[in-house]
Amino acid sequence: MPPISVLMKPASGMCNMRCEYCFYCDEMGKRTKEFFGFMSEETLKNVIRRTMLRAEGAISYAYQGGEPTLRGIDFLKKAVAYQKQYNKNGIRVNNALQTNGYLINEEWCLFLKENHFLVGLSVDGTAEHHDALRRTKTGENTFDRVCLSAGLLEKYGVDYNILTVVTPGIAENIEEIYRDYQRRGWHYQQYIACLDPLGEPCGKTEYSLTPEEYGQFLDRLFALWYRDYQKGRQPYIRQFDNYVGMAAGYPPEACDQRGTCGIQNVVEADGSVYPCDFYMLDEYLLGNFNTDRLEYIDRRRKEIGFIERSCQLNPECLECRYYRLCRGGCQRHREYNAETGMYENYFCKAYRIFFDRWYEKIMAEWN
Repeated sequence: MPPISVLMKPASGMCNMRCEYCFYCDEMGKRTKEFFGFMSEETLKNVIRRTMLRAEGAISYAYQGGEPTLRGIDFLKKAVAYQKQYNKNGIRVNNALQTNGYLINEEWCLFLKENHFLVGLSVDGTAEHHDALRRTKTGENTFDRVCLSAGLLEKYGVDYNILTVVTPGIAENIEEIYRDYQRRGWHYQQYIACLDPLGEPCGKTEYSLTPEEYGQFLDRLFALWYRDYQKGRQPYIRQFDNYVGMAAGYPPEACDQRGTCGIQNVVEADGSVYPCDFYMLDEYLLGNFNTDRLEYIDRRRKEIGFIERSCQLNPECLECRYYRLCRGGCQRHREYNAETGMYENYFCKAYRIFFDRWYEKIMAEWN
């Protein structure tokens, strides 16, 4: 069995911020039950027990939301205890926490460091851009508080990276943002194109990225990264490091760069399981860890054809000279063509803009 990946939502979609572009708020509003409250310790135990005992080699647990720290530090302490209790085969356990950082304090940092958690900290550019989209529910700015959390993570030696959602404002000002991150010592970065509402036409919201904007963003960011690479001081940028690895013949680590969806177990607070964080809707429900074994959940994933659907890529995409690195992008960005029965990526033009300039350079440098 390949390494098992589990992503839990301990506080369901509950959050102490109100981000304008939140994809999970959109998903919650499109299913029968929007909110599942806090995950119980019994559900936590069942999730860990049913996955840990089936794992071989390695298992990954990630905690996300909403905002997972709202569930409290004692919940994650219990999670670590259950992992130790049910790790009968001495497998490697990886833990991660994705947080908006608003509640991170010294107690959290001590726990995260002691238990080797990798932390993803959400920051959207400089204060001007971050506070325009990421405010508290009462409308207060959050940038300074999040930067304080980053400083605490740094002080206590917690491994963390910065996760930035790319909106038009971020894309337009990436040079300024790149320099600011560099000045702050944020050397591990991940950029994710903002998601349009699920099942709706792309490009219709004020935070939607056009393919042209995203393509220019990738082009300009890579130019900054490559300049620093030549000086031996480039930051780790997940998408670019995956491209470099792929050019060298290694498989991509990021699921959105593999070309097909992988096997994931995304767990809502009531124990219900879905195949992907981007598809937590009624029609994608795979089962519930309070009642169902992993074998049933995996069988249900096969029955709904979730992974198989991501293989239905436009033949023109498969024949493209850039496919070796592009792989058709993330399934969540693909649009279904009823005439062909295949999917086409909304950001295809963006990738062409980027690879037209950089593909040969990447292949020559790292192949």
